[in-house]
Amino acid sequence: MNIKYKYIKMKQLAFACVLLLTMSACSYGQNRMPFGRVPASPSTQKVDLAITAVENLYVDNLDGNKLAEDAIVGLLEKLDPHSNYMTPEEVKELNEPLQGNFDGIGIQFNMLTDTLYVVQVIPGGPSEKVGILAGDRVIQVNDTLIAGVKMKNTDVMSRLRGPKGTTVNVKVLRNKDPKLLNFKIIRDKIPIYSLDASYMIDKTTGYIKLNRFAATSYDEFKEALEKLMQQGMKNLILDLQGNGGGYLGTAIEIANEFLKQGSLIVYTEGVHQKRENALATNKGAMQTGRLIVIVDESSASASEIVSGAIQDWDRGVIVGRRTFGKGLVQRPVPLPDGSMIRLTTARYYTPTGRSIQKPYENGDSDSYNKDLIGRYNRGEMISADSIHFPDSLKYSTLVDKRTVYGGGGIMPDYFVPMDTMHGSMLLRELNAYGITYKYTTQLIDGNRTSYKKQYPTFGDFNKKFVVTDLMINDLMALYKKDREESKKSVLKAEIKEDGQMSRSSVLEEEESRQSPEKEGIEIDGISYKLSKEQIESLNKLIGRTETNIDEDLSKDRIAKDLAKSGSIIKTQIKALVARDVFGESEYYQVINKEIEAYNKAVEIISNENTYNKLLSEK
Repeated sequence: MNIKYKYIKMKQLAFACVLLLTMSACSYGQNRMPFGRVPASPSTQKVDLAITAVENLYVDNLDGNKLAEDAIVGLLEKLDPHSNYMTPEEVKELNEPLQGNFDGIGIQFNMLTDTLYVVQVIPGGPSEKVGILAGDRVIQVNDTLIAGVKMKNTDVMSRLRGPKGTTVNVKVLRNKDPKLLNFKIIRDKIPIYSLDASYMIDKTTGYIKLNRFAATSYDEFKEALEKLMQQGMKNLILDLQGNGGGYLGTAIEIANEFLKQGSLIVYTEGVHQKRENALATNKGAMQTGRLIVIVDESSASASEIVSGAIQDWDRGVIVGRRTFGKGLVQRPVPLPDGSMIRLTTARYYTPTGRSIQKPYENGDSDSYNKDLIGRYNRGEMISADSIHFPDSLKYSTLVDKRTVYGGGGIMPDYFVPMDTMHGSMLLRELNAYGITYKYTTQLIDGNRTSYKKQYPTFGDFNKKFVVTDLMINDLMALYKKDREESKKSVLKAEIKEDGQMSRSSVLEEEESRQSPEKEGIEIDGISYKLSKEQIESLNKLIGRTETNIDEDLSKDRIAKDLAKSGSIIKTQIKALVARDVFGESEYYQVINKEIEAYNKAVEIISNENTYNKLLSEK
């Protein structure tokens, strides 16, 4: 066979392969009926052909699953910020908190200094049944040491969770007893509660805080509502701050409790989805009485549906800051391997016709995700006067004809600025590094039994428990120790990075070469052998870092920060003690006193004239 003939044959073979691929792809596309309804379009056939060609003709071996995932991700990221692809693991993580339960041992925990601290034991759960207590430190799970080994939260959870009925053995350190306690725990279904707190503020006003709209949220809400009404509640503050949303059906059920029969709660509509209305029934338990909903920039989706319906029907007063602005409806599209596409199919609209969704550019998720930072930089978090709406976005409420605005999110009836007066570096670092929680855990370890005897009820605790100056001094000592150790760790890391080798490799190289060009430098008792240039650079770094430590931990700076943030720090300590000794609702009863939006809501709902005036202002 001559070269020319061979070349022609190869071209014919390649053409036949492409033709075969084209025919099979087209045939495949024509015979497919996605979702049992619509035949594949020419554009779908084009994508099929491209993937088939790459899989069969590309020069190197490819991972077909990875190729398909990348193609799906590339397609969805050009649509909107909320259409996305999720792996099977991500689907499970998404669904678990919304489904309302999981299989496990029944504890809430935090990881501090590489140790698992039990924050709360879920009542009636497997851990409570065997005697696990708040404040316990879990050292070992089965045969695996989890304390002091820098294990990730996800790895810890994977060891504690497991199918209902299976057994897990844990070793626990309690208080200052050096002897480890052994517990055999049989895993069970563990409820995930979406209702953080419910309590009476005064004789006629109740408070409920929801953290999400999950499958069980309405039942939790309904139960709390009934209990508060039995205690004499006539008015309600519903706290949706930080509530990122959840199920549409749950939002409709909760809004239904406040609206009269036939009232439109929300409607959805899209190019391929006809308008669907959700109307209130006559089953609402609280169709009268004063109502306030507290929201902020992290209140989204279902939170905006509830607050938008209440605002549009003039049923209550919205207090706080403009909500997030997430008004796109996602339809889950399950894929054969357990992964899923969450595809936007419609938009949410409030009863007046306002679109909840804030503006976005197709495919530009980066600027969309930075929207909250933009609001802060424009002053929207500090002053309502910084928020401007065009007349084209003006709407009128359905009863009192007040002016409200569309354009994304729900603008409150009473604006409460973000608290910038009491913030400080000290407060930020205490919270960011878990130092207040670490201190409180130590405080409770030595006093849990005495606290329970001294304060038999939360009422006694709330009136009599005082965070003393001695407690603050102990907290500051822990803060200084933590910050100094942290900054030294950062310094060591920078030394290694600047030296481009670890200490061990440096010493090994020195021992082998004995280079006269290397000099020594000692940091925190450890000798490093580095070049003259590195020595000079690191000396500057060390001087700068030590100066920063001195400045950050100076008595004057701490005194100024305590003067600014001291009341909040004391309240946080008291609230954490209350949670450990009594529960989550008691935590919020303490901490809410430092939340300006909460205080303003209490002030408005307690004054009928102020409340009514806000509902009548045009």
